[in-house]
Amino acid sequence: MAQGKRVVLASRPVGEPKPSDFRIEEFAPASPGEGQVLLRTIWLSLDPYMRGRMSDAPSYAAPVPIGGVMEGGAVSEVIASNNPAFAKGDIVQARTGWQTHALSDGKGLVKVDPKLAPISTAVGVLGMPGMTAYVGLLEIGKPQAGETVVVAAASGAVGSAVGQIARIKGARAIGIAGGKDKCDYVKRELGFDDCLDHRDPELAAKLKGACPKGIDVYFENVGGAVFDAVFPLLNPFARVPVCGLIAHYNDTEAKPPPWAGVLMRNVLTKRLTIRGFIVSDFAARHADFLRDMSSWVREGKVKYREFVTEGLENAPSAFMGLLKGANFGKQLVRVGPDKDKS
Repeated sequence: MAQGKRVVLASRPVGEPKPSDFRIEEFAPASPGEGQVLLRTIWLSLDPYMRGRMSDAPSYAAPVPIGGVMEGGAVSEVIASNNPAFAKGDIVQARTGWQTHALSDGKGLVKVDPKLAPISTAVGVLGMPGMTAYVGLLEIGKPQAGETVVVAAASGAVGSAVGQIARIKGARAIGIAGGKDKCDYVKRELGFDDCLDHRDPELAAKLKGACPKGIDVYFENVGGAVFDAVFPLLNPFARVPVCGLIAHYNDTEAKPPPWAGVLMRNVLTKRLTIRGFIVSDFAARHADFLRDMSSWVREGKVKYREFVTEGLENAPSAFMGLLKGANFGKQLVRVGPDKDKS
């Protein structure tokens, strides 16, 4: 068997991650022991939350240790098995990290049906990003027909699904994305009612024009100037699912906004619901998600786009680009071929 490769955390970033914060190592993949399987990674998912795992600040999950394999979900092929639940050739989804091969005892492995959709979707629209959109919008946002839903990072893996689900539920969907090409895609291909460029100096005024009746649901992926533009437009009883804050992930110090008191006063007087969530909070909804989302994808009601980087060695640069919005759609790394050629 060829040597395996893995990307480990070499140092904790200060501000934006840089190439020296990662290190690529070679290793000899081990043979599976009793009850184990050996996995060969095909697709690696890159997601903004990984920036938090590079930090040792208190969070909802343990940080990646220095010298540890970078955290991440992957779609893999079973290439050797001593576990009766998995056969050689099975395709599975697991959190095996940034590496070409991994051993597993089978816990946490989820079989992927290649007949359902392309296997890459198991870490995209039919995986964690898709379920994040589904539960965050439907369980917290609770959009009603005729309401206005605004979503930041609208061309990304989560945001694109949020807006399309909002449309399925009869709501207006207004996206915010980075650049004309992304905004055109969100409107023309995904069917949002409108999409605004977050780089536009007139964002606040244009958002007000796009939301003449105010905003009932704001799906927060970004924070920063986008939230500043959204906040004054929130209607009484508006709901704000807080999924991510990518504008702040590289902050080196925490600073409360100068209008923190204004925010809390509006939370009170407008009776706003602002709730952070992690997708695992709603694990019990997974079967509902997979049933609904796979149906919507099959029927063309939910479309998706993948942004593919070739080769594990390019994962660090792809991740750094992801944090700057360089990707267009779900960021994936193709680590190996769909089927083992050995």
